[in-house]
Amino acid sequence: MTLLLGPPGSGKTTLLKALAGKLENDLRVTGKVTYCGHEMNEFVPQRTCAYISQHDLHHGELTVRETLDFSGRCAGVGTRYEMLAELSRREKAEGIKPDPELDAFMKAIAVSGQKSSLVTEYVLRLLGLDICSDTMVGDDMRRGISGGQKKRVTTGEMLVGPAKVFLMDEISTGLDSSTTFQIIKYMRQMVHIMDITMIISLLQPAPETFELFDDIVLLSEGQVVYQGPRTSVLEFFEHVGFKCPERKGVADFLQEVTSKKDQEQYWFNKSIAYRYVSVDDFVHHFQNYHTGRKIAGILHVPYDKSKAHPAALVTNKYGISNKELFKACLSREWLLMKRNAFVYIFKTTQITIMALFTFTVFFRTTMKYGDLDDGGKYYGALFFSLINVMFNGMAELALTIFRLPVFYKQRDSLFYPAWAFALPVWLLRLPLSLLESGIWIVLTYYTVGFAPSASCFFRQLLAYLGIHQMALGLFRFIAALGRTQVVANTLGTFTLLLVFVLGGFIIAKDDLEPWMKWAYYLSPMSYGQNAIVLVEFLDKRWSAGNESTVGKLLLKGRGMFTEGHWYWICVLALFGFSLVFNLFFMLALTYLTPMVDAKSVADDNDEKNKKLVKMESEADSNGSNKKGMVLPFKPLSLVFDHVNYYVDMPAEMKSQGVEEDRLQLLRDVSGAFRPGVLTALVGVSGAGKTTLMDVLAGRKTGGYIEGSISISGYPKNQETFARVSGYCEQNDIHSPHVTVYESLLYSAWLRLASDVDEATRKMFVEEVMELVELGPIRNALVGLPGVDGLSTEQRKRVTIAVELVANPSIIFMDEPTSGLDARAAAIVMRAVRNTVDTGRTVVCTIHQPSIDIFEAFDELFLMKRGGQAIYAGPLGRYSHLLVEYFESIKGVSKITDGYNPATWMLEVSSNAVEAQLGVDFAEIYANSDLYRYPKTFMICVLFSDNLILLIS
Repeated sequence: MTLLLGPPGSGKTTLLKALAGKLENDLRVTGKVTYCGHEMNEFVPQRTCAYISQHDLHHGELTVRETLDFSGRCAGVGTRYEMLAELSRREKAEGIKPDPELDAFMKAIAVSGQKSSLVTEYVLRLLGLDICSDTMVGDDMRRGISGGQKKRVTTGEMLVGPAKVFLMDEISTGLDSSTTFQIIKYMRQMVHIMDITMIISLLQPAPETFELFDDIVLLSEGQVVYQGPRTSVLEFFEHVGFKCPERKGVADFLQEVTSKKDQEQYWFNKSIAYRYVSVDDFVHHFQNYHTGRKIAGILHVPYDKSKAHPAALVTNKYGISNKELFKACLSREWLLMKRNAFVYIFKTTQITIMALFTFTVFFRTTMKYGDLDDGGKYYGALFFSLINVMFNGMAELALTIFRLPVFYKQRDSLFYPAWAFALPVWLLRLPLSLLESGIWIVLTYYTVGFAPSASCFFRQLLAYLGIHQMALGLFRFIAALGRTQVVANTLGTFTLLLVFVLGGFIIAKDDLEPWMKWAYYLSPMSYGQNAIVLVEFLDKRWSAGNESTVGKLLLKGRGMFTEGHWYWICVLALFGFSLVFNLFFMLALTYLTPMVDAKSVADDNDEKNKKLVKMESEADSNGSNKKGMVLPFKPLSLVFDHVNYYVDMPAEMKSQGVEEDRLQLLRDVSGAFRPGVLTALVGVSGAGKTTLMDVLAGRKTGGYIEGSISISGYPKNQETFARVSGYCEQNDIHSPHVTVYESLLYSAWLRLASDVDEATRKMFVEEVMELVELGPIRNALVGLPGVDGLSTEQRKRVTIAVELVANPSIIFMDEPTSGLDARAAAIVMRAVRNTVDTGRTVVCTIHQPSIDIFEAFDELFLMKRGGQAIYAGPLGRYSHLLVEYFESIKGVSKITDGYNPATWMLEVSSNAVEAQLGVDFAEIYANSDLYRYPKTFMICVLFSDNLILLIS
């Protein structure tokens, strides 16, 4: 099992994609990648190996179990069935009777095409997802599982398949160190027992997680600085002249030692003057090092293909048959439609309301017929009907765009081909088209006073069905062609304009220039317009008995067809257009890729970086001149006492026999956050860290809150609290089409007080940018996560800066170091520390902190699963106060030298340890002197005049 390390922008993702055969076509590639001696074109790399992206792309409407079941169903069972058949044959030959339970398990996991399987259950338990298996995954607009759980779903989606090579890109982002350790520990067992090849990229692995790996690959600036056994990596760097300090994680040291800004502190050979060792120098040293020479020797000898098992490499493009793929995609599409029922109900309601408006405007009592002058009203009513039915299909554009990111991920991983995705969408919209067209016709046909015959009614219904299907196909195709909301909307609006203008009503066919006539025949709307007017004006009530009837004159006047058989030609043309647009939709899905793939903006502006370092050292040497804090503010404390938080019991839990009406997420939580004190809010995934912060920040719109929250001794008033507080979300959501500087300036414009003049505002923005080290990328577009623009760590720094420019007194940060490497996390924590030193109150939830980051905090608020506090107080130097508190509890194991206190604390306070020792850490804390520590502070706040600020 190999660990891939390197700072953001070093090429980790590019290397993993190259190994998985998923590099972008616009990149120039030299060299070759082989599996068991076979080159990429000799097998199907996307199914032989599984690339797990750092971006969590899932359908928010599906539950965790449904997501993994679908993935497992599409991936198939690989060679399990053939292996079981061979095993059974050999057992029979040898007269061996298999164990009944083991035999049943083997047979269960060897059957492909099942809606659910034992493998899914196994992976759910393994990744700790069984507790949320029936919870919706959720997305930006839908409540779902936590960020850490979502990351595990991304990993589980590939683990349920039969791949033998796993390439995992930053799978620990958003997970606490204890959960990461457990997952990596299982991966290690899987690798060693099942002979799996696994390369895992991690940003901040804890020391105990780092110890689980066999090999290390260290990348920097796109070059391999070290590749070899984990046990020899420190020896190599000591050979070059750098030594890892005692209380420093090896992984953090490895990522910082190649950085120009951080390298000097690790130089240990004091007899020789320090000289910057570049990445090229490191590479040269490694090539001449014994490990480097050994690898070079292995690579020079071609791999013997005969050593590989014939079934090792997958040659089938998809895991199951085309019929099974179609069934799987059809059942998922039906499920997504049921979960998105509101959209379809809303569309149906919308067309019903518009139909009611229509027949009140064009009411039959005012609609005379039989005369040329009367035809204009009927033309208008028919055109208005056509517009409504056509526009009703426009919702398909947004729905398709929303689904594309997940589609691209699953298509590129060869879950299914494009037709298997497109065909169910097309088929399942047919009944909806019939329903919506039927509602329109039923409500408007006789009330408006169209031709009163059953044949005309049903022919009109068929025409509207064709128009609606054509519109759905058109907007689907435009969505697949545009691929992003902005481009697709622009294309869609332009296409609609062309289609309407050339439809034959706004501009008659005879009024078009001769060289424009071809465009009229290419416009699908012209056939729709012709079909519905032919049904109406060829009816006998528009005939005066002579050959050239009033109806035909009306049709000729607008350049329409006048023969009855043209109706059927137009209807066939509409369904033909629908077919063509849907085929084009499939082709676009098959051959087009997302607009732009993720590319980070490297901080390679050395002169700017030197200037930043100089300014940083100047600010550090002058304690009174804090960067980015030129505007005045009031220091505020935040005190909360006996806070409980409940939500309504989810229907899934009630169906499993839970009788309570409410689910309690926070239980009797009390504490205090003070100005100038940096507090860490820590706990395992699901402990309620983010929930507590959301409750305190007033961001919970649902649920029931009990207890008191006060600001500097006065009850919190949410309207004014929002003006003095900032909240950095875990999800980095920004306007993608503006630069970093523009994002901060816009935030400052909207959120700073009106009496701050423009010059001061701009100066403040500049200083915040220096504080968070955003100078080198100030003019870079932010972009969309996972699509283009900034990398994860750069986006995280922008999130923090956007809140800092509002000049808040209290700042909440939800996992500010998630997704960052050691150096980027250190930059962020330095910015946070500088913010705290100005007298602001800062609270951070934090997952898997390194020793350096953890000990940068002043106080700790520790929670256990169930939403209860088990420690709230100071950390002390080297976390000695925290360690002493837990070691004083009978039965708790002592911390070993050099072990990360954050990891040790989570391990010794876990539910498993509680059950083993027969204690309740929340109860022990409630009866301790430590529990009275925040209470004492609460009383002090009430009687301290200089700390009181009335929030009202």
